[in-house]
Amino acid sequence: MEIYLDNSSTTRPYQAVCDKVADVMINNYGNPSSLHRLGISAEKEIKIARESLADALGVRSDEIYFTSGGTEGDNIAINGVCYAARGKHVLTTPIEHPAVLNTLAALEEDGYIVEEIPIDNNGVVILSEFEKMLSADTVLVTSMLVNNEIGSVQPIGQMSKIIKKKCPNCYLHVDAVQGFCKVQCTQRKLGADMITISGHKIHGPKGVGALYIKKGTRLAPIIFGGGQQNGIRPGTENVPGIAGLGVAVKECNSKMAENVPVIAELKKRLKDGLVKNIDNIRINTPENSAPHILNVSFVGVRSEVVLHSLEKEGIFVSSGSACSSHKSEPSYVLTSIGLDRREIDGSIRFSLSEFTTAEEIDKTISVLSKLIPRLRKLNMK
Repeated sequence: MEIYLDNSSTTRPYQAVCDKVADVMINNYGNPSSLHRLGISAEKEIKIARESLADALGVRSDEIYFTSGGTEGDNIAINGVCYAARGKHVLTTPIEHPAVLNTLAALEEDGYIVEEIPIDNNGVVILSEFEKMLSADTVLVTSMLVNNEIGSVQPIGQMSKIIKKKCPNCYLHVDAVQGFCKVQCTQRKLGADMITISGHKIHGPKGVGALYIKKGTRLAPIIFGGGQQNGIRPGTENVPGIAGLGVAVKECNSKMAENVPVIAELKKRLKDGLVKNIDNIRINTPENSAPHILNVSFVGVRSEVVLHSLEKEGIFVSSGSACSSHKSEPSYVLTSIGLDRREIDGSIRFSLSEFTTAEEIDKTISVLSKLIPRLRKLNMK
């Protein structure tokens, strides 16, 4: 029995996605910029996918740009706005994905002023502090919708209203990679000027994503080429990946209202079971969080040992963000919300999907309730 609880790292693609990607690769391989029948047919696949994204986000289809994934989308949005702007002040949070934080670090070297908005112990932006930090020089606010390690949800809609009131010329970029199809994130709900999503987080293909850019947003290109996608993201489009993304978006979004309550209930079942059966643990995910992420510290054991011990039982989890799991430094996300080193070192992230079952959750609780006391005893020797 294989139990996959690492869906925040990547998801198992829908069968319909796999079928679509294969079909386009085999039967619809034309270059979408070509004027012949095969090119026009490939271009139609892109149009269908673009309409699926636009429908899910509640935006115009010509405001959707396809990328290679979340990292590229974040880079295009952040660098594009900053290079086109006159001011050099940017606000973000201390718990962003490395795709955002490292992009901003590079901008700081070019003279941009980047400030981090204070967050509370739940990993949520303190709105009163955020409002104080906005100024006439602020050109961009960039914030994730859902944190990839602990699942905290940022009050993006309220942040948008504050920006429009105090700093109307400032743009708002939202990294919705972990939030899309998990929490409500239409453009109207968020009030964002740019929204990043990634295919492999929603049962779509790897290597493809999308960036919503509101009409009228001033964006300097950071990639130069043949002029595809209005020059914002030039290069021959990944037609099979884009077509697969369109299928994933349509399926995931259409089932969201049905799936989210089920996933949230399974997460609660997992949390309650761990709390009841295992002593000395800390739940790091706040109450009002995304439905699919649960971060737990098993104090007295190292997360890598727990991870590999679970793997031997056919249970797959994460010891943190997949993009930073090879680093030796403690999680900056867990550090930012006040955890000590022992709590951080013992943290495990469980992330569920619509494929997760109650049987799998119960099996995971049973295995951990025996495993953790045994590992703690070994640590004491």
